[in-house]
Amino acid sequence: MKVYRRLLSFARPSRWFVIPFSIFTILTVIFSIFQFALIIPLLNVLFNTSPESDSLTAPAFSLSTSFLRDAFYYQVYRLKAMNPVYALYFITFIIVCAVLLTNLFRYLAQRTLIRARTLLVKRIREALFEKINHLHMGFFTKEHKGDLISRMNSDVFEIEGVFANSLEVLFKEPSMVIGYFVTLFAISPQLTLFTLIIIPLSAIGIATVQKKLKRDAKDAQASIARLLTIMDETLTGMRIIRAFNATGFTLKKFSRENDFYRRASLQGFKRREMAPAFSEAAGVMVVAGILLYGGSLILKNGQGAAGIQASAFIAFIAIFSQVLRPAKAMVIAGANIQRGRGAGERILEILDKPVEIQDKPDAVVLTRFEESIEFRNVDFAYNDTPVLKDISFAIQKGKTVALIGHSGVGKSTIADLIPRFYDVKDGAVLVDGVDVRDYTMESLRKVMSFVTQEIFLFNDTIYNNITLGRPDATEEEVMAAAKIANAHDFILQTENGYHTLVGDRGIRLSGGQRQRLCIARAVLKDPSILILDEATSALDTESERMVQDALGKLMKGRTTLVIAHRLSTIKEADEIIVLHDGRIIERGHHNELIEIDDGVYKKLTEMQQTA
Repeated sequence: MKVYRRLLSFARPSRWFVIPFSIFTILTVIFSIFQFALIIPLLNVLFNTSPESDSLTAPAFSLSTSFLRDAFYYQVYRLKAMNPVYALYFITFIIVCAVLLTNLFRYLAQRTLIRARTLLVKRIREALFEKINHLHMGFFTKEHKGDLISRMNSDVFEIEGVFANSLEVLFKEPSMVIGYFVTLFAISPQLTLFTLIIIPLSAIGIATVQKKLKRDAKDAQASIARLLTIMDETLTGMRIIRAFNATGFTLKKFSRENDFYRRASLQGFKRREMAPAFSEAAGVMVVAGILLYGGSLILKNGQGAAGIQASAFIAFIAIFSQVLRPAKAMVIAGANIQRGRGAGERILEILDKPVEIQDKPDAVVLTRFEESIEFRNVDFAYNDTPVLKDISFAIQKGKTVALIGHSGVGKSTIADLIPRFYDVKDGAVLVDGVDVRDYTMESLRKVMSFVTQEIFLFNDTIYNNITLGRPDATEEEVMAAAKIANAHDFILQTENGYHTLVGDRGIRLSGGQRQRLCIARAVLKDPSILILDEATSALDTESERMVQDALGKLMKGRTTLVIAHRLSTIKEADEIIVLHDGRIIERGHHNELIEIDDGVYKKLTEMQQTA
């Protein structure tokens, strides 16, 4: 139950729902038991059973349940002495009132619990989403997106279902069972002890069934995560799948995983449904045992056998039959809890992930960029794989530095270290002479903008995509940024201008148009530091020309780090740094580097010129 205790902590302060829920539940139990206890006087009236002599005398007032009982019997038998029909009307009226009050308090208890349930689910979702947004970038290279979506959706829905259907049972039904057994014991201690001997035998069988439910539930939840991953990859890569005639392969892959999920779910359903069925069968057998045992005593020794009248014996059986309902509900809740426990553990796995990159307690705010960005003897590794080795260079304010080299040499990693998407293993990255780890991440990233090869637009309007970094920008500022990015003209030609929806990942726009919107977004932020990571590598010649022109306007007066394969775009950089195997092997201006015999930069330049 440790998992559920932690999850329930999200509903704090719990006193706002536990106290009223407990009060309403207790009242529900009281009136529910009371309406069945009224069977005894009802039967006595119907079958004209002689009352106890004390029932004909008005009881002395006292604050006790015995006074209420005696006062009730006094009224019943007083009315019966006048006319038995009056007594019948009175008892029927009391039964109706008890039923109405039972349902009223049940409704109030349920409404209180629903408020707690919705609060719990809201806070769990928010905590998950917040935690995922604060985890370091390396986490997302190891986790499948489908698995994360599954944890935030199906696992949270599973917890919501458990809370809705099970926690009510765990609060209310034990109170019902206790109340029923207290009443049964008051009617006949002998018969009640008889039932308490038989019931634990059925509980052993139910516990055995429930043990395996947790494993089945975890298998099913992990499988649905893999299914979501396959669906996401298929929808994203539909063009490639069809181009390579891989539809059959994808369908088989999905079918195999879907079949595994079906079998895992089927196994869980079978075991889960076995528990209440076993419980109900055991309950019926206990009722049969009570009928045989109690009925034989009455038939053998007369109506008063074992200190119980026939009307009380019928009431005993009626009340005990009601014990089966909460008992069965508790069994089902136990099965659901085992199923939901797997989902809860998957949620807590994310919530317990350490946030490896976070602000120091004494982090300072970077108000504005003044001097330089410096890499000082930087080493970096992804897990245990070295990527950067002893990297040292500086970018002075207003200057442009370009990084080139073969894929995988660490160019993008260098760019990711400046805004602290990752932290260095050794050495330091400094902005204005201060280690970036000593700044707050929000203020550090506030002075930067990024235009990357991976163009990402939200499924929203053009306007909202451009204002991502500055949601308070005016319409005039947005249009000015779009004009600098060479995007204003094509925006006006779209269906609704700046309020046109771009579709999923901007699919309704061309690659060049999407990239120019990304540039407009960067322009609107008005950054001091600009990071361009292969911003034109995926574009055709015409789009590249327009994007390159927009980038040229964006770079004016800004400190810029450029990563590019096409060397023609970085000839004017103040310094070009050539990387190989995670190290700097050449550096200088374009004119200097092409003079180096057998130099890597010179060879790359010649290769691109002849290509």
